Amino acid sequence: MPFDGIVTSNMVWELNSLLSNGKIEKIYQPESDEITLHIRANGVNYKLLISSSSSYPRLHLMNSSKNNPPSAPNFCMFLRKHIQGGRISSIIQRDFERIVEIHIESYNELGYPSMKKLIVEIMGKHSNIILIDAESNKILDSIKKISIDVNRYRQILPGKEYVSPPDQSKISPLTADKYLFKEKLTEANAPIIKSIYQSFQGMSPFIARQICELADIDEDMPSKNISEESFDALYYYFSNIVSLVKNKKYQPCLLSDEMDNLVDFYSFPTEYAVKYYKIKYFDSISMAVEAFYFNKDTQNRLKQKSADLHKHVHSLLDKLGLKKQRLLEEIMEAEKADSYRLYGELINANLYRIQDGSSHARLENYYNPGEIIEIPMDEHLSPSENAQKYFKKYNKAKKTYKEKLIQLEETNRELDYLESVFLNIEDASSSQDIEEIRQELIDENYLKKRNMTQKNKKVQSQPLSFTSSEGYAILVGKNNKQNDILTLKTAAKSDIWLHTKEIPGSHVIIVTQGKKVPEKTLLEAAALAAYHSKGKMSENVPVDYTLVKNVRKPNGAKPGMVIYDNHNTVYVNPKESV
Repeated sequence: MPFDGIVTSNMVWELNSLLSNGKIEKIYQPESDEITLHIRANGVNYKLLISSSSSYPRLHLMNSSKNNPPSAPNFCMFLRKHIQGGRISSIIQRDFERIVEIHIESYNELGYPSMKKLIVEIMGKHSNIILIDAESNKILDSIKKISIDVNRYRQILPGKEYVSPPDQSKISPLTADKYLFKEKLTEANAPIIKSIYQSFQGMSPFIARQICELADIDEDMPSKNISEESFDALYYYFSNIVSLVKNKKYQPCLLSDEMDNLVDFYSFPTEYAVKYYKIKYFDSISMAVEAFYFNKDTQNRLKQKSADLHKHVHSLLDKLGLKKQRLLEEIMEAEKADSYRLYGELINANLYRIQDGSSHARLENYYNPGEIIEIPMDEHLSPSENAQKYFKKYNKAKKTYKEKLIQLEETNRELDYLESVFLNIEDASSSQDIEEIRQELIDENYLKKRNMTQKNKKVQSQPLSFTSSEGYAILVGKNNKQNDILTLKTAAKSDIWLHTKEIPGSHVIIVTQGKKVPEKTLLEAAALAAYHSKGKMSENVPVDYTLVKNVRKPNGAKPGMVIYDNHNTVYVNPKESV
């Protein structure tokens, strides 16, 4: 994903034009590795997102909003103290690299003017957000602390002098003429694609690859083997791209494949991109970056936040699976109870024929004349005692059989419940969804209650809402507690309830308002029920439906677990929306 020097140059140019002399009115830290600055500039309110995420580091204006923690983290409080209320004097890109300096005029504790720099380093897992004093070049604080144990060359700690990341002997493409271009690539003595992005600042593999493609040169060819003619072709396309940057001929865009899957974003489309991808243009590079990263970043963060739940529930399911297997084996063993009773009866009927100390007895089965059964005997017990021993085993096995059947039924119910929780975790679309699932597991004693420094009133999330092609509202529960509320409290008795047949999934409600629901709406709701279930990747998924009045919750049942009758079944293919 090419947040390279070119995109950074485009972003800095855009931010300077919009935010110059803007006042930083509010500062938030929605995630541990990112901040948002609310800026008022030229009569317009802007939200600037700065992320040092290891996966998706970036800097851009955003239209969407993020949920902020109830208590501001330390770095956020520090920024509020030093730069909230300050004005942005300029925004610069350092050395055409992915390093942005936001120069802020503020006031110190004594009320004197003070210049600060908020430095944004967009460098993958090494990304950081650092506040420094412009006059002394001392680090005031950073969102990530880097000690000498981690990096001997460059520590990012309060009080340390700020040192720029090493330049790796790269040169700026903005100053490279044809002679210097050829000289740097020849010196590199590496595959041509590497020679380009390792020799020139801000050049990513993404743009280097396209330069090679446009010049019709194998990107893996060693640069020392390239002909003069090929160098001319490479420089031609290289210089064209540099010219677009120099002249600010930006055309922010998203690239997508034939299936409309987002592939990348960039500051302008190359001839190669136009040939092989669908291009969607934007008026702003911030809009393109936000559109590209929004879902990716959200899903990535949800995955991180739900990782412990995912692992815990997966472990519980594994344990229950083993428990179920043991129970089945014990039930199979207990099913031999009738043979113990038969052994006891046959021994009692033939006491006079069995000698003391016998290790076995061959006796005719009078229930099946002509059948001879060989019965193991305990040599230390009399025939009568052997018979009593088998009767005891019979009674024990019979009791065990009933107990194990009850345990198996309970285990199956627990497996169904935890599989539904597992599905809810995978389908979660927000941090609130994750926290509600976490609280559900705590309430059901699957997780220990976490120590909370302060209590915050939680707002219950709402079910997913859809409208059928015929205008009927369709509601889909996002977790088990929400399923209970939706079905047992929210829905009217005359509404239609849907659920995948014998497959963990969400409760789905068609709000009928007392009307007869057309078949098309019913099938659309069934397709949603199939999608929000464990069968979402299958075809012809069975979905049961009935009136809400036919759905009830057994006493003591876990959240989301209900029973129902008077139902019908339809077979549908899952669909994410109507």
